[in-house]
Amino acid sequence: MNLRTLPFPILTTLLLLLLLLLPSPPIRSSPTNPDAERVSELLSLQSQSPSGVIRLSDETLARFLTSHPSPSRSYSLLIFFDALQLHDKPELHLQSLRSHFSLLSKSFLSNNLHTPSQSKLFFCDIEFKHSQSSFSLFGVNSLPHIRLVSPHVLNPRDSDSIDQADFSRLLDSLPDFIESRTGLSFGPVHRPPILSRTQLIFVLVIVLVAAPFLVKRVLDGNTLLHHPLLWMAMSVFVYFFSVSGAMHNIIRKMPMFMADRNDPSRLVFFYQGSGMQLGAEGFAVGFLYTIVGLLLAFATNVLVRVRNVAVQRGFMFAALVVSFWAVKKVIYLDNWKTGYGIHGFWPSAWN
Repeated sequence: MNLRTLPFPILTTLLLLLLLLLPSPPIRSSPTNPDAERVSELLSLQSQSPSGVIRLSDETLARFLTSHPSPSRSYSLLIFFDALQLHDKPELHLQSLRSHFSLLSKSFLSNNLHTPSQSKLFFCDIEFKHSQSSFSLFGVNSLPHIRLVSPHVLNPRDSDSIDQADFSRLLDSLPDFIESRTGLSFGPVHRPPILSRTQLIFVLVIVLVAAPFLVKRVLDGNTLLHHPLLWMAMSVFVYFFSVSGAMHNIIRKMPMFMADRNDPSRLVFFYQGSGMQLGAEGFAVGFLYTIVGLLLAFATNVLVRVRNVAVQRGFMFAALVVSFWAVKKVIYLDNWKTGYGIHGFWPSAWN
């Protein structure tokens, strides 16, 4: 049969039937990207957390970390290891560190929102009671502890951990740690204001109401700042604050005392070892130094005005004895704490 002799409508119908009878090629589904699915899930969990910190468990940690080889991950996990039963230990500062960790998470999200960096780093935490296997997986046996699991890390024990000395200034040290390990830009840390807007308005109202009365008292010279005793007391306080190491205790947030590890019912006020100083130690040394300073001020400003020589000598002898005793106690405490001996130098001719 010659196709050229067939009418055009019949020819068109035959061609359509032929196309319908031909086998259709198989439809190939595009391969799924497991890393993109995990990143999407992490972003979803991140959006559900007020601070952006994702709570991990043994199952979710396996989902996002251990059940997939390192080359398939494009993100890093910054993990804070927590234990609720240790929150009452003041020397660990877990609650304070956890709040700082949340603040850093909020700052990173606000600085990198809707940027590629948002999907490159995720802040997470793990609680010991519900995820003991995860603690063993990382080899964590002491708190506080923070780990950064980079994409190239195969074994969680090989992940980077922040130094213990950096926990005292976590708000400053952790951003530098993240930038140096990941190459991401962290941005500024958005610290909360000291006073809220309501508190600030209240303070301003109080100042405006009291301003006329304060100005009148200043002009009349009838304020506490015009009393010499106040300045003397403030001078003694500054001296005690300087020699007691109170600033060290505030910055390091050191407790006044701690429970004895061997006997929890016993309190330790003096810790032997130069690595840590308790608040009671600083106050004890500051009290001894303040006694010496007050005796010196008394001898140079008050005792010289006494006309009775016997009284002068008696008070001076007592001041020397007390000062010698106080300095001897400080030296003894330093020798006991550090293990280094401090002794007086005697001329060789006296030996």
